[in-house]
Amino acid sequence: MFNDIGPLELVTIVVLAVLVFGPEKLPKMIQDVTRTIRKIRDFSESAKQDIRQELGPEFKDFEFEDLNPKTFIRKQLDNDELGIKEIRNGFDLKKEMAEITDAVNGREAEASADASVGSSGGSGGTVDLTKKPRTTQPVERPPFDMDAT
Repeated sequence: MFNDIGPLELVTIVVLAVLVFGPEKLPKMIQDVTRTIRKIRDFSESAKQDIRQELGPEFKDFEFEDLNPKTFIRKQLDNDELGIKEIRNGFDLKKEMAEITDAVNGREAEASADASVGSSGGSGGTVDLTKKPRTTQPVERPPFDMDAT
């Protein structure tokens, strides 16, 4: 229940409890808290038993922890009636994203262009987006309008 509380935090809580409630009232407070926790546990167990009885004998093996989606999926992956492990292992998200990234950056096209050009040209595997493409015809500039600027 309190797995994430370290020893330093526990000591801090005890010191604060002694300061707030005082050494005289602290044992009574601890008893009240433990009694309350015990009542809550008993109430939840009786509610679980009532639900199991209402569901009937078909659900006698029903566990409430199975309602947690992570637990349910983990159980289904262990069961593997539907071949989910095969589908899961066949889908590699990192590989798919790397392929898409390479395609978007043009690395695949560049690699084939570098192979066809040989060692005489090429950019060494990187794409320089600041370079303008070469054109065979000179680009005409629009007329300069002094009033527009």
